[in-house]
Amino acid sequence: MSQSEGVVRFQLQFTQAPPIPSDHLREVNAWRKILYLAQLIGQDPGRYYGFGYGNISQRLGPFDAPEQERRFVISGTQTGHLPDLAGEHYATVLACHPDRNLVVAEGPIRPSSESMTHGAVYAVDDSLRCVIHAHSPHIWRSARALGIPSTSESVVQGTPEMAEEVRRLFRETHVRDHLIFAMGGHEDGVVSFGRSVKEAGSVLINHLARAFQEEGMEEREGREGMGGGLL
Repeated sequence: MSQSEGVVRFQLQFTQAPPIPSDHLREVNAWRKILYLAQLIGQDPGRYYGFGYGNISQRLGPFDAPEQERRFVISGTQTGHLPDLAGEHYATVLACHPDRNLVVAEGPIRPSSESMTHGAVYAVDDSLRCVIHAHSPHIWRSARALGIPSTSESVVQGTPEMAEEVRRLFRETHVRDHLIFAMGGHEDGVVSFGRSVKEAGSVLINHLARAFQEEGMEEREGREGMGGGLL
């Protein structure tokens, strides 16, 4: 993992604005807490040079908005260390323009450096209501075994190129069926999404369980291969 974790790679047009009422964030905050406890979102001095990692977003209406103007609320940059978030820890992304490498946002805090990727997911499917970018070495290492589509290893996170990779996955793979993809060039990075916060969160937790199961099978086969299964 490079020291670029958390670095904003797009142009940001940001306006200070009051926080979103916490009552509007109850569901997304509940799932963000679960992901924090599962260490899928967080901050650890021993991981990623101590930078915070992971973020969560939820789509806002109007839901018939044009692709580039699909608004969403997203956790602010470098909030991973906080066990609980409130309105002041979320920004509202008003528009994403990958062709101009531009994100337009407002709020009490600047949006996550992964906002461009979240916006790309919302842009390709109007039915989606939540996107989660998590860090899981378990899911990431088991992506191929679990059949999870992956972006190119040469593409950097949070860039217009990543936005194009998202579009490619939706065109060329069954990512709509999986509701999750791995970020090939972003160590441990995985993105889940769904038609609700619950669906996106459940997909991530279910794949974490499947990854643990896969690792357990590999360990058992390794022991048996060394004669560990003999009496």
